[in-house]
Amino acid sequence: MTVSDSPGALPDERRAQMVELLRRRGVVRVSELATELDVSAITIRRDIALLSSQGLIRRVRGGAVLHNGPVAETLAGVAETEESPASDAEAPQVTIGMVVPSLNYYWPDVIRGVREAAAAAGVRVVLRGASYRATDERRHLSRLVEAVGVDGLLVAPTTTGDEGAELVRWLQDADMPMVLIERTAASGPYQEAMESVVSDHALGAGMAVRHLVELGHRRIGLITTVQSPTSPHVRRGWQQACEEFGLPRDDSLDISTVDQSDPEWPRALESLIDRCVASGTTALLVHSDPEAIDLVERCQERGIRVPGDLAIVAYDDEVAELCDPPLTAVRPPKTAIGRAAFGLLAERLTDPERPTHRMVIEPRLIVRSSSAS
Repeated sequence: MTVSDSPGALPDERRAQMVELLRRRGVVRVSELATELDVSAITIRRDIALLSSQGLIRRVRGGAVLHNGPVAETLAGVAETEESPASDAEAPQVTIGMVVPSLNYYWPDVIRGVREAAAAAGVRVVLRGASYRATDERRHLSRLVEAVGVDGLLVAPTTTGDEGAELVRWLQDADMPMVLIERTAASGPYQEAMESVVSDHALGAGMAVRHLVELGHRRIGLITTVQSPTSPHVRRGWQQACEEFGLPRDDSLDISTVDQSDPEWPRALESLIDRCVASGTTALLVHSDPEAIDLVERCQERGIRVPGDLAIVAYDDEVAELCDPPLTAVRPPKTAIGRAAFGLLAERLTDPERPTHRMVIEPRLIVRSSSAS
């Protein structure tokens, strides 16, 4: 088969054509290969990543060279004159893009896990922080794919609402190796799961309820924020644990509210405390730390003792230990999530045909003073 016959070629045939073009020319650009082989630039970058991992070609910025060809030798020689280590010159650098909804709360530890794993593998990470909006996330992702030319993506996308559904479709059509972080989504006519790494938030909520039951509590409430993608999973775990122990789950115990940054938060805080007092609630699971800390402070101002009158467990454990009293908290495995997500993406880049992997990692319960004196 010649290059002109390439449209519709199987992946192995297409990669063989790429190697043949490199033998003829010494160096080719991604854009040239995409045009000549009639496939997307993303597909070409994925092929280059696979062939370079097999030692057949060498990835360079914007294209590739034959691994042991004259162009590669020239590049290696230039690198050595610039006092770069020969091993660095010989190793193709893979670049991955990472888009998370925030660079502040929760996500720094996830980012650190990715960064540490990538550094150990010699992989470059290009990070973008969004704003929990699908349109913002798609803009960052498009830039990473089209302008930066990343080889793969780690992304925590918005998946709800019309814009979230459109973003998921864009991700499915991107033809790019990717792993979802703390999110799940399905693709294709048979709703096949996309590759993902998530914390078992439902299990974490169940741990909190079991801890409070062991302390003798029977009316255990839940407070979550409407904006958080984690809230539905925490609620599911709370509901399952309450059912397991025969605990009540009425509306006075299940409270969904705005978060601390909302102007309505002070009024909402007073209202939820009033509801807890009126319903005889003796313990609360609160997502997340900032709301839990505000709750403790306002309870103390109103003469409600923590944990004497109301035991509190926070969910996230970002700053829970800094409260007075220090908050018992469920700690999602954020750094481990980052490391695992990078590992799955690295495996996908090396073996594009491997089965889809979905990884679930267990959180921990850290017991402090807010649930037991």
